[in-house]
Amino acid sequence: MEVGAKTVEKYWSVYMLRCADGSLYTGVTTDPARRVAEHNGDRAGKGARYTRVRRPVQLVWQEFGHDRSSALKREYALKKLRKADKEQLIKTYMSSIGDM
Repeated sequence: MEVGAKTVEKYWSVYMLRCADGSLYTGVTTDPARRVAEHNGDRAGKGARYTRVRRPVQLVWQEFGHDRSSALKREYALKKLRKADKEQLIKTYMSSIGDM
């Protein structure tokens, strides 16, 4: 995005959602709140096909500060993890935000 003569870099986030059926969905975005709302159907046709039939979804994990390339690489790495490993990551994240 350009502002005047300067280029402003968008920061990307990697996130995980817990679906109503207990499954986990991993994605990337520049606006986590908007993206969760889209997954929950607040904007028709904007959520992922996977989450469309597994609503409601809840944000359970996120990681900030990526550029687009590193966010996509991290998303790919997370998608390759076993569910138990993802659950451990979520548990660690939840306990760390509980300490704030």
